[in-house]
Amino acid sequence: MQINGEAQDKPGTALLLVAAPAGKGRLTDAGSVIPVLAAVSPAVLAGTATATLIELADPLDPQAVLTRIRGAAASEGPLTVVLVGQLQLDRRQRAVHLALARTTPSTLRYTALPWAWLVNELRQRRPGTTTLYVDLVADAEVWQLLGREPLELPNGARTYGVIAPPPGRRRTTQPAYTHALAQILRTGRRSGPDELHHDALQRAATVEDALILGPEHPAVQPPPAEAPPVHVPVEDDPHERIAALSQAGHHREAVALALAAEQRAVQSFGADTFAAVHWVEVRAHLASVANDPDQSCALWLHTAQIRLDTLQQAPDTPDVETAVDRAHHQWDRIRNATHARRLAPQLVAQRRRVPGRQRAALDAIQKKLERLNSLPPS
Repeated sequence: MQINGEAQDKPGTALLLVAAPAGKGRLTDAGSVIPVLAAVSPAVLAGTATATLIELADPLDPQAVLTRIRGAAASEGPLTVVLVGQLQLDRRQRAVHLALARTTPSTLRYTALPWAWLVNELRQRRPGTTTLYVDLVADAEVWQLLGREPLELPNGARTYGVIAPPPGRRRTTQPAYTHALAQILRTGRRSGPDELHHDALQRAATVEDALILGPEHPAVQPPPAEAPPVHVPVEDDPHERIAALSQAGHHREAVALALAAEQRAVQSFGADTFAAVHWVEVRAHLASVANDPDQSCALWLHTAQIRLDTLQQAPDTPDVETAVDRAHHQWDRIRNATHARRLAPQLVAQRRRVPGRQRAALDAIQKKLERLNSLPPS
């Protein structure tokens, strides 16, 4: 994965730091990446024959985290750091911190890890021996700060990843970049970090509003405060053509383009990936526009199952909730009782796992299903 020269012959180290506050202050579902990262060999992460794994999952004490970072940075061989979490600003000192499990706005200075600590430890390593992958969400104040100046990065370390803007109120983001990174590495693939980063961005397909760190962006170069956010380039992006065809009533042509894009995603990244499931959701939307609620409901249910069972997203993840909510809405539009009965068991199963934000959603399905069962077969 990384490093040329003598360092390749030495045992490597992989440091996984995954952290986010509990409760209302959480901006990212950082913990969702732990199972997929745990399935990646430390040696594959470090790009060496053998490697030591240091895993910090939702740590509490910034001093203890600093001690583990310092120990990893002192290793002589290649070091790969995977960092997932959220950035928050100390208003008094105007310093960026990485939030930990107990971090709150009022205790930030004592319960979060100063970003400068991480940078200072990694910059002491020999150039070319460190690779840093980040999947971070900025709070509103850090995001505003990044509009004026770049985030400080460790000199000599190759840094890749994304920094996403804050999500909406009472919402959390999914670390899709790290999920994609882990999915690629779980195959045992050992490509260079530039290629790995590029493939992870393409596979994630959910980072278009994020600031991108990588070979094209050696330091974060955020846009001016008044500009549009940085977008990930997508080759031959058919979204606009699909939307235009759908709006013009050319539903078959729109679906054909979406299917072709889905097939390309499957061939490039695999069927059960964020990139592929995105195009299934596009087809679900197109079916709704074409007034085909049966097909739309079935597709939304399918994407929800992939997100839950294969991509291992949490039931309260916005993308999962959206998929189940839309499946429920489309099911309510089905006029054929037989078709509605056929889809009802899967919808009920999904609603039990993903109750959503509206109360009594499962009860509403059960009541309608009772009415449907009282009707003669259509």
